[in-house]
Amino acid sequence: MSQFAGKTVVVTGGSTGIGNAAARAFLAAGARVIVTGTRASAADYAGSDGDLAGLEYHQLDQGDLAAVAAFDPGAARLDVLVVSGAKVAYKRAEFQPEVFADVLATNLTGPMALAMKFRTALAATKGNIILVGSVASFRGTVGQPAYSASKGGLLTLTRTLAQALGGEGIRVNLVAPGLVRSKMTAITWEHPDRLAATERQVPLGRIGEPDGIAGPIIFLASDAARYVTGASLVIDGGLSA
Repeated sequence: MSQFAGKTVVVTGGSTGIGNAAARAFLAAGARVIVTGTRASAADYAGSDGDLAGLEYHQLDQGDLAAVAAFDPGAARLDVLVVSGAKVAYKRAEFQPEVFADVLATNLTGPMALAMKFRTALAATKGNIILVGSVASFRGTVGQPAYSASKGGLLTLTRTLAQALGGEGIRVNLVAPGLVRSKMTAITWEHPDRLAATERQVPLGRIGEPDGIAGPIIFLASDAARYVTGASLVIDGGLSA
C-alpha cells in the first residue's frame, strides 16, 4: 500500500491503543507519521501496548493549551490530523469538578486547539481531521460524566468544524468505537466476568481490537472518502444497532 506516500500524518495519543494502531496503518500505507504521548520519550513506552518503530515521537499533553501552542511536529506539511489522545477517570472521580474539568481539557478543549493550530497547514494540502469519539458520544456513561460529555462534545464539534472548514477544503470526521482492548479499558477486559457480560451484549460476540478501528480511520482519511465530511462512523460490533 502506498496511498499515503509523500503525505504527513500527525496522530495524538499515537503511542498506544487505537492511536498507535492507526499510526502504524498510515506508516504501512507510505506516510510519514508523527505521534504524541504523555511520556518523556519513546523508550518510556517499552513493554506497553504500542509499537513506535518507524514513528516519530513527541511528548505532548494535549490538555495543556500552552503545550499545544508550543508543539512543533517538525514537518513542513500536514495532510492528516488524527486526535486520539484521551483520558478517563474511574471510581466516580469525574463527579469532582476539578477532575471533570481536567478530562474535558484533554478530550474536548485539546482537540479543538489542535484543529485550530493546524488549520492553515491542513488547508494548504486540502487535508482532513479525524477525531476519535466513542459510543459515549451518543449516550450517557454511568460513572463517567466528563468522559461522556467530552465525547458527546466531539460529535457536535466534528459537525461544526466540518461546516466551518469545508470552504477551506478541510474534511472533518469522527470515529466512535465501542469497547476496544486498550490500557484505558483494562478495567473491563482484564476481568473475565466483566468481559463476558460485555461481550454477551455485542452482536458480533467480542470486544474490538485497535486494528479494527485503524481501518475505518484510514478510509476516512483517504481519497475514497473525499466527499465525506461531518460524518460519525460507529464501530462497535453492532452494540448500538
